[in-house]
Amino acid sequence: MRIEKVNDDKIKVTFNMEDLSEKNIDFHSFMSNSIESQKLFLDMLDEAKNKVGFVTDDYKILIETAACDNGNFICNLTRIVPDFKQETFSKPTVHIKKKNTSSKSNMTIYAFNSFDDFVDFCDFFVNNFKGDISLFSSNSKLFLYDGVYYLLLKDIMTDLDLLESFCACISEFAYFVSNSNCFENKLFEFGNLIIDNAILKVFKGFVKK
Repeated sequence: MRIEKVNDDKIKVTFNMEDLSEKNIDFHSFMSNSIESQKLFLDMLDEAKNKVGFVTDDYKILIETAACDNGNFICNLTRIVPDFKQETFSKPTVHIKKKNTSSKSNMTIYAFNSFDDFVDFCDFFVNNFKGDISLFSSNSKLFLYDGVYYLLLKDIMTDLDLLESFCACISEFAYFVSNSNCFENKLFEFGNLIIDNAILKVFKGFVKK
């Protein structure tokens, strides 16, 4: 994680998936604005205070997050001077704004306990997702390995809002497993590839109309 001071009221933080892993935060938790991701931003503020003297006590904090094509995330944290005549803040108040920029998710793997769970996800996703479903389905592969069904998503080019929406959908039916190339290789070597373009094909083949 790299912290740069832009000016007295703004810093830039650059980090990647390895930094998230070190803090036990997976991609899904980060994208869904979970308690873990909130804690990550508060940890950033503590680290920025120690490293570059960026003090946030009694300030509102605006966080703008964007993903880069190289897999990095960039956060711009801006402290907003409070109006003490109206209110006083004892702790930094975090407002997170994700920029609607194009981002590329190189590889993500989710696990389903059963094939029925995957079918239910496909049904829910196709009927509720507001974006282009083919962006996710055409780059998806379903594997069976050690009794568990794994959905491998690779090289997905979309924006952060759609990624966040996808994560919200899939979290109801599966859990994030890995973005490790080693686990991907294990699936190809020891797992059984069930189907390509998995989401739409399973929806069309198994969901009752």
